[in-house]
Amino acid sequence: MSAKAIREYHGKKLVSKWLSHYSNSVRYDLEDRAILITPSSIRPEDPNSFDALTSENPWLLETRLVVKPDQLIKRRGKAGLLAINKSWAEVVEWIKERMNKECKVEVVSGILDHFIVEPFVPHAQTDEYYICLQSFRGNDEVLFYHEGGVDVGDVDAKGVRLSLALGEAPTKEGVTNALLQLVPAKRRDYLSGFIVALIKLFRDLNFVYMEINPLVMTDDGRITPLDMAAKIDETANFLNHTQWGALEFPAPFGRAEFPEESFIKKLDQGSGSSLKLTILNQFGRVWTMVAGGGASVVYADTISDLGFGHELANYGEYSGAPTLQETYDYARTVFSLMCRHKDPRGKVLIIGGGIANFTDVAATFTGIQKAMRQFRDELLESKVDIWVRRAGPNYQEGLKNMRITADELGLPVHLYGPETHITAVVPLALGLRDARDYPEFDANAENRGTMASLAANNSKEKDEKEPTESTEDAAAAAAAAAAAVNRARSQAVHKHAVADLTPESRAMVYGLQSVAVQGMLDFDFMCKRSKPSVACMVFPFSGNHYTKLYWGTEETLIPVYTTVAEAVAKHSDVTMMINFASFRSVYETVQEALKFSHQLKTIAIIAEGVPESQTRQIIKDAADKGVGLIGPATVGGIKPGCFRIGNTGGMLDNIIMSKLYRPGSVAYVSKSGGMSNELNNIIARNSDGVYEGVAIGGDRYPGSLFLDHMLRYNDNPEVKMMVLLGEVGGIDEYALCDAIKSGRITKPLVAWVMGTCASIFPYEVQFGHAGAMARGDLETAAAKNAALGAAGAHVPRSFDAIGEKIYEVYADLVEKGVIVPKPEPPTPKIPMDYNWAKRLGLIRKPANFISSISDDRGDELTYAGMPISECIQEDIGVGGVLSLLWFRRRLPPYATKFIEMVLMVSADHGPAVSGAHNTIVAARAGKDLVSSLCSGLLTIGPRFGGALDDAASMFMTAVDEGMDAATFVKTMRVQNKLIMGIGHKIRTLTNPDMRVKLVKEFAQKHFPMTPVLDFALSVEQLTTKKKATLILNVDGCIAACFVDLLRNCGAFEISEANDLLANGCLNGLFVAGRSLGFIGHFIDQRRLKQGLYRHPWDDISYQTAL
Repeated sequence: MSAKAIREYHGKKLVSKWLSHYSNSVRYDLEDRAILITPSSIRPEDPNSFDALTSENPWLLETRLVVKPDQLIKRRGKAGLLAINKSWAEVVEWIKERMNKECKVEVVSGILDHFIVEPFVPHAQTDEYYICLQSFRGNDEVLFYHEGGVDVGDVDAKGVRLSLALGEAPTKEGVTNALLQLVPAKRRDYLSGFIVALIKLFRDLNFVYMEINPLVMTDDGRITPLDMAAKIDETANFLNHTQWGALEFPAPFGRAEFPEESFIKKLDQGSGSSLKLTILNQFGRVWTMVAGGGASVVYADTISDLGFGHELANYGEYSGAPTLQETYDYARTVFSLMCRHKDPRGKVLIIGGGIANFTDVAATFTGIQKAMRQFRDELLESKVDIWVRRAGPNYQEGLKNMRITADELGLPVHLYGPETHITAVVPLALGLRDARDYPEFDANAENRGTMASLAANNSKEKDEKEPTESTEDAAAAAAAAAAAVNRARSQAVHKHAVADLTPESRAMVYGLQSVAVQGMLDFDFMCKRSKPSVACMVFPFSGNHYTKLYWGTEETLIPVYTTVAEAVAKHSDVTMMINFASFRSVYETVQEALKFSHQLKTIAIIAEGVPESQTRQIIKDAADKGVGLIGPATVGGIKPGCFRIGNTGGMLDNIIMSKLYRPGSVAYVSKSGGMSNELNNIIARNSDGVYEGVAIGGDRYPGSLFLDHMLRYNDNPEVKMMVLLGEVGGIDEYALCDAIKSGRITKPLVAWVMGTCASIFPYEVQFGHAGAMARGDLETAAAKNAALGAAGAHVPRSFDAIGEKIYEVYADLVEKGVIVPKPEPPTPKIPMDYNWAKRLGLIRKPANFISSISDDRGDELTYAGMPISECIQEDIGVGGVLSLLWFRRRLPPYATKFIEMVLMVSADHGPAVSGAHNTIVAARAGKDLVSSLCSGLLTIGPRFGGALDDAASMFMTAVDEGMDAATFVKTMRVQNKLIMGIGHKIRTLTNPDMRVKLVKEFAQKHFPMTPVLDFALSVEQLTTKKKATLILNVDGCIAACFVDLLRNCGAFEISEANDLLANGCLNGLFVAGRSLGFIGHFIDQRRLKQGLYRHPWDDISYQTAL
């Protein structure tokens, strides 16, 4: 969503704070005192309590006041929600009587919980004015009337207007001449200056709508906006967040935000995907989980058109390849809400969506299946009937897995793929059609029948309504009003802004989008183009290089440049730029491309969320330079057999299914990118296929309009009929009505405008795209559908019937000989990408590496199957992590504590030992940390550190062979072997090594049994009789204890423990621990700034005579 309403309080604060920045040093006497009362204010201890507010704002006690709710409520005065000329005590009492109470305003009921309090401004009726600022595609408009207030009447008819083209600066003279002729002469200069500053503020802070009624100006020059309604472009947050501050976008009155909605909103903000949820009727029977913005609208429309709008519980979408965790969180949220209130008739859940472009359907279904398992009992108890229709990448696997899950859980789930119309599951789910006429998805034998064969079943559905006469009359009147606005444009178009693509057309891609480019090259190869449609890529964040892609089965190199200028200079055949830049950098990258308008004739802008002010400027600049635009917020477009923009058309299986490898006779324009894939499918199943299709983008101001493309199609002899898929919001469809009536468009047009469900909601609902919101009766889907039908377009009764209508018009053209069906060419073959083929389970290949201890492929890193978040939450420590990664086991706490103790006691043994010495020497030679550490580690072996492995082997073997200590010592002496782990330079039994004491006592206290340690201690008793320093040293103690730990902790079989010891895990413990000390010595030498080490001569015995 782009334009969002803000509270009156915040709107006024923005004006009062920033107006002086735009007033050319003129200081306007603007009333800026106001406070916002929230539910917390009634709590005395709260920082925003009534008492705290008076302490911070003493004027509240000194001034007569006005109070009213600040919750996007219109006509508050007429609803009795305005108190004027009150004392602070009276205001507090008035608020307390209404706070958190339900109130009905016209047909909408809601809870009052936010109030604005301001000074009362005594004034005469003649001091009131009306002003409204609003942005449009090519201009900003100021509507003004010299009278204001609740009884101002129809200002649209009475007011005067000032239109400012983009980039045109407002002037006091222009404002005075256009708006203030009926204002007293003595006020004009001051008021015109204020309006000029307000226009600048409006533009710079990215407001899109601001209505002040009344604007009061008294003779003393004080200006006060008494009542304000404003909307701001949320997508401009990255431009204006400093000026906006903590701006709030409240839900419409009557639709309090549920905690679940807040949760999904927060989830969406932290995701690269699109996650939206609006609760319409928490008691409703019909729930949806729809993938795609456009698809979410047509599902809601169809439910409404079939007479079940009052049962529609929610509106929302999950799209843009959400992760498993995000899909799971979204699904469990919907399931929780759906099962909260029982209905004896049961409930319906529709999991739907269009044909995805790049989202892996099976991957997203995994999250839904996880939620289904969690809520199995609740879903059964609530008698939820689940209907699924999905298509796109890997949909077969997704539907198959969904079937397996449904059977496993015993849930009633009905599954359909792209062979079924996108909304056909709606009447099936609602019991309006016989499900036997619609075979479900069969993973072993997919049903590929055309929808035309079902036309007889679809033609007459119960409860489906044709447009009423009164609706048509209203729409005709609205169309007539809009015709004057659009006629000039429709008659003036001679040269098409967007250039027609040919098999020779080539593009540059802005952004390192290897996957999208590979998809374009695969399409090119399928269509038998002579060379790739992508000539190069531009990526400013790395030097010039080549990226390797495939042309069929052969590899090819695509050059990557850092600037558009270089790309244009080296590829004179490039005429299009496909811009994948982010919404933050779209403006700069397009402006850079427009410098080469002599060569670049079309620019496709993929990014969503481009601020409207930047989009409007891009549109103007492109028009001035004769460059056509597609987007923003578009997937692109496709010309079968010729050219594909980005990811349009989805995966190759969908391109083949929709026959996009060869041209048909039908051209379409859609707002929605996801729905353009659905149109490809619908048109292919009900005609000879698509000639060209474009998704112009879902923003309020797309770079090119429906009319731009429809005129191209109308003038192209290869196009025989056209299809339009519009959306609620905007008036661009009326230009088509006018073009049809005037004869400019002569070819048959099948048209449908999505968003017919909007009329069932008592409050404003933002649909899937930024531009999908009606700003008046003229912009409703119902009015536009009726106007298109009245103009002569072929309008189906609902989107559900658009396939039938296309087939009807196509069959008529075939019968008349306008279309002569051509023989179907052989289906082209295209090599499948290895990674995708493997994901689909079509191929297998032995792995080059095998790893069983960690996995980073999912939503979260796991150690031996344990998510890293659980490792942290359960505080398993370093010992626990080591046990997972080394032993693939979750060892008991005493075991992990022992591991950590070993790491601590073996971390260092001073600077003199060989490992530390080597590390120090390397550090002083200027080597880096890793090199110095390696120098120290390479000394670990039989004479340094390796005693652990050997000691463990000796003691373990003796115990396993049943030796006693005396026999063991005697055997070692006979074999002339040292007993590893026995002996210390200075320590004795009476002067023990504290490390040995700590390790030994811990093991004896916590281990289930210590047979190897006990044996080692008995050996110590014998060896110390020979020499006092032949004690069990720290290496031997650790080794004996570790053998006891592995063998007796219950996690391993004896053979497993022996294998682990044989693989060197004991030596690994020494390496891990001593690395801590070596790193410490490196850092210490660097901190002390020690120079190159040279060993002193007098410490070397030179024996050159040998």
